[in-house]
Amino acid sequence: MKDKLFNLFESAGELTLKVICANIIMAALLGFLIYISYYISHRGTIYSKKFNASLVVLTILTGTVMTVIGNNIALSLGMVGALSIVRFRTAVKDSRDTVYIFWTVIVGICCGVGDYAVAAIGSSVTFVVLLVLGLIKNDNRMLLIIRASRNRQAVIQAHIFKLFKRKAILRVRNTTDETVEFIYEITSKTLSKVENENTNITDSIYELGGVEYVNIVMQNDEVSN
Repeated sequence: MKDKLFNLFESAGELTLKVICANIIMAALLGFLIYISYYISHRGTIYSKKFNASLVVLTILTGTVMTVIGNNIALSLGMVGALSIVRFRTAVKDSRDTVYIFWTVIVGICCGVGDYAVAAIGSSVTFVVLLVLGLIKNDNRMLLIIRASRNRQAVIQAHIFKLFKRKAILRVRNTTDETVEFIYEITSKTLSKVENENTNITDSIYELGGVEYVNIVMQNDEVSN
């Protein structure tokens, strides 16, 4: 019984130079596929060249680690213990970045154990899905911020209600003894529709009188560097 357990912990698959090169090269090739996918699907200020390059490196490193571990339980336990002391402090800017991190790790694991078909097919399907979903654009939220005299509160609310046909959602109303501040949330489509009707939104609000300022701010989920 002891001999069987000893052999189980010491056993490892045959590790030749050909196997090592095949695992790491395949991980690198699929890592570049992930690189291309991230480059295509991430547009605008949220795209990070450094993060994208690190995805390729992470794929190769994961494949290298899995090649070393193989089916050796002793090495795998030691690796888990070594990696458990690592603390990552970098904040993930986009939920899609987490998907790409898991993708690189999974591809590295598959290539490390020699399951090239699983890695290739899974990566191909993931690439297509992310490419299709990346074409879906969110309707950016617009914030209409108005600060005015408090005695104009009812007039402003009635005007916004009439202007946007109930499509402007009041999110915040701050008041003091003399002033009031409104923050309305509207979609960019609604804003464009009103402006296309030859209605200057800011001018129409200023004409109500007692308005200190009117700001229109775009709000979305992207985080710039």
